[in-house]
Amino acid sequence: MNRGKTHCLEVWGDLACFTRPEMKVERYSYPIITPSAARGIFDAIYWKKSYGFYWQVEQVEILTPPKYLALRRNEVKDKSPPERTILGWANGKEAPQPLWADGSKDELGTDQKGRTQRQTMALKNVRYRIHAHIHARSTQADLNALDAQFVRRASQGKCFYQPYLGCREFPAWFELRTGEAIDTHPIALDLDLGYMLYDVFDLGTENDTHAKPAISVFHAQVMAGVMHVPGYEDNAVKKACGEEFHA
Repeated sequence: MNRGKTHCLEVWGDLACFTRPEMKVERYSYPIITPSAARGIFDAIYWKKSYGFYWQVEQVEILTPPKYLALRRNEVKDKSPPERTILGWANGKEAPQPLWADGSKDELGTDQKGRTQRQTMALKNVRYRIHAHIHARSTQADLNALDAQFVRRASQGKCFYQPYLGCREFPAWFELRTGEAIDTHPIALDLDLGYMLYDVFDLGTENDTHAKPAISVFHAQVMAGVMHVPGYEDNAVKKACGEEFHA
């Protein structure tokens, strides 16, 4: 037995965007949070690479009807520099080099690409209840201690960084639900979403957040406002192998 207790978080926010991967340029959100985004919220509260576990999402309950909002945002085309460069700036070893959002190559005198405007179909006023448990990679893990640590942190509102709803500019707020009477029930909604993004890393490896991207998908269905999520090792989760997906 390498799984811990099931924990429940109620999460909400003003804006959210869980981008469909088939949208190459414009960002169009799924109508519900993806398993990878849900896992990221639990990670923000309690996760460390050295602990040797990952969060397995079990199900998501939709508490408010999905409503879309069209946004046009300025996005910088350039990537941030390597971590060692940023640390050098922070330590004062070299002068910071900003990423300019406006101006052409000739105007800036650099090779920076500037910015671009992109359309985003985001969700607004979202609220979910997410159920997940710790899945330890080793049978030697002290699951009781890991569960207790998560409960302590989540009940006090502690997190390593601000959880977010798909994009870092869309913060998520959370509350631990621990078996008390639930006064909000899932909405009456049935959806067949087809294949949905499951995760972008191989959760079966120790270096899941540092490895190369490894896309996986699953057939997502919402019944009476609830989306059940299969385990990562389940055959229902199809994983990319080369250019094809395999169960």
